[in-house]
Amino acid sequence: MPSELRSPRLAVLIDADNASAKIADGLFEEIAKIGEASVRRIYGDFSNARSRGWADILSKHAIIPQQQFAYTTGKNASDITLVIDAMDLLHSGRFDGFCLVSSDSDFTRLAARIREQGVDVFGFGEHKTPESFRQACRRFVYTENLLAAPANTQEAAARSTSLQPLDAATPIIKKVITQMESEDGWVTLGEVGRQLANLASDFDPRTFGFRKLSDLVRKTNSFEIDEQNGRSMRIRVKPTAAAAPRRRNSRRPARSGAAGASPPKA
Repeated sequence: MPSELRSPRLAVLIDADNASAKIADGLFEEIAKIGEASVRRIYGDFSNARSRGWADILSKHAIIPQQQFAYTTGKNASDITLVIDAMDLLHSGRFDGFCLVSSDSDFTRLAARIREQGVDVFGFGEHKTPESFRQACRRFVYTENLLAAPANTQEAAARSTSLQPLDAATPIIKKVITQMESEDGWVTLGEVGRQLANLASDFDPRTFGFRKLSDLVRKTNSFEIDEQNGRSMRIRVKPTAAAAPRRRNSRRPARSGAAGASPPKA
């Protein structure tokens, strides 16, 4: 019998010092869309109040803690241990991808090195994550998008302030459509989504307040949409309103006198 197709095998490595335990549920739901989280490890000093929140949910998600005591101020033993483990796992050849959960730019070189080996890297971090780390990943997901629905108005207000304006999404989508070859300007939304991932690793409709790319595209009001039955949704950039051509006035100027008479003198 042919072997069953297996989901991509992933190694999930979490920097407890730079990731909130509040994202745990959403994090593993998001990772499940990518593949199977075969290895789940978290690195930090769990005697520290900053990382202690993870201790209560480790068993729920079968995360293996790697305790690293802060023996020396200013030295992050957790980061070093995470990098060493990542390289060991990489050279085992057993994994199709790595999920690095941190907002720390120190992992930029690690992400780049893993990708040099032909293995995908998926980053997860806050909006404050430096661009260098975001772009080093094949895809980067903002952890603010993984949080559960706000429980109160204060949380809802905090969430709304993290959303990006719609006009920030429109130029990126237009750029992708321009780069795609199409005689009439129409492109399928699915292809646009794939190209967006290649152009901007951190592009996500949820960053702008929408669950789906199609809803985001509609709300921008900058694209024509074709949704014929039985066909994939297509979009194209709305043509800019060209200046209306000047119409020549066919009327002759009115004359004050009889036909053929000269205009009155000043």
